[in-house]
Amino acid sequence: MKQLSVLFMLFVLFTACKVEQTTNTQNVENIKVTGPVFGTSFSVIYNSETDYSKEFDSLFAVVNQSMSTYIPNSDISRLNRNEAVVMDNHFREVFSASKIIYEATQGAFDPTIGDVVNAWSFGADKNKFLTDSTTIDSLMRFVGFDKVVMNDNKVVKSPNTYIEFNAVAKGYAVDVIADFLDTENVQNYLVEIGGEIRAKGENMEKGSPWRVGLDEPRYDGNQSVYKAITIKDVGMATSGTYRKFKTDVNGNRYAHIINTKTGYPTKTNILSISVIAEDCMTADAYATAFQAMGIEAVSEFLKSHPELKVFMIFENDQMELETLTLNDFPGN
Repeated sequence: MKQLSVLFMLFVLFTACKVEQTTNTQNVENIKVTGPVFGTSFSVIYNSETDYSKEFDSLFAVVNQSMSTYIPNSDISRLNRNEAVVMDNHFREVFSASKIIYEATQGAFDPTIGDVVNAWSFGADKNKFLTDSTTIDSLMRFVGFDKVVMNDNKVVKSPNTYIEFNAVAKGYAVDVIADFLDTENVQNYLVEIGGEIRAKGENMEKGSPWRVGLDEPRYDGNQSVYKAITIKDVGMATSGTYRKFKTDVNGNRYAHIINTKTGYPTKTNILSISVIAEDCMTADAYATAFQAMGIEAVSEFLKSHPELKVFMIFENDQMELETLTLNDFPGN
C-alpha cells in the first residue's frame, strides 16, 4: 500500500509495547502481545482470559502471503509476474475497497503507482534508482487502477501494470486482527501495526478510554507527544513525510508520496495527516490519498464525507507549523 519536508507524526500508544502489570481497583489485567511484522512492529492489547498469539501470527502470515510485494512467492508477486493466480478473500476485499477509494479520490489513491514508487527507490524493489523523465513517462503509461478488473477471482491487467497495496495493507491487517477479536467476543481492545490503529471499547486494565498520542514534529529525530486523544470503535492512520525520502546528488529531497497523475514526488506543505474512519484500512488509504491531494482539496472533499475525521500539521508560507482539524477530529 504513505512531501519534501523532514517532519513526521506517528501515533504513539500510551499503553502499548511495554508490558506493565498495572491493574485497576478491580484487579483487571489486559493481555499484551507485541512483536515484529511487515517490516515494522505490532501491539495488540485486549481484555480476555485467552492468549491469541498463535492466531495473530497465523493471520499475519496469511495476509503476507496474499499481498506482500516483499515475498517473491506471494499471490501479488506472482500476479505481477503475470502468473495465473486465483486471488483469496483478503486480496479481493482490499481490491474492492481500493476501487472505491480510487474512484472517490479521482485517482489520488492508486495501487498501480507501485512501479513508479519503485523507480524512485521507495518501494519493495531495492535495486531501482532515482530516475529520469524517460523512465517515469514509460512507466506512467501503465498506471491507472481503472484499467484493472477482477473476473472470477482473477485479476485482468496489462502485463506491464504493477500492483501493490502497501499503502493500505497495514491498515487492513489491523482490521483482520480486530475482526478476529470481534468473532471471539472480545469487547475491549487496541490493535496497532506500525502506527496504524483500531480501538474498541476501553482500556479495562486502567479503567479508562483508550488514549493515544500524536507525535510532535521534530527535526532532531526524537519523539515527544504533541497531544493526546481518546478513541473508541474507530480506525486511525497517519501519513507523513519524515521517514521516507531520498536525496539526490544535489541535495534535493524526494518524499515517498508519489503524484499518481505525474509520476513525480508530491510537493506539499503537509507534514503529517491523520485520518479517523470506521475501519483502519479506510483510514490508511485516505491518509495516503490526502497527503497527495493537498490542504484545499482535502478540505473540500471532507465536506461531503463527514464519516472521515482529519487532523493535519503543515508549514505556512513563513515556514511555521500550523494545524488544521476537520470534521470534528477529537481534541485533547
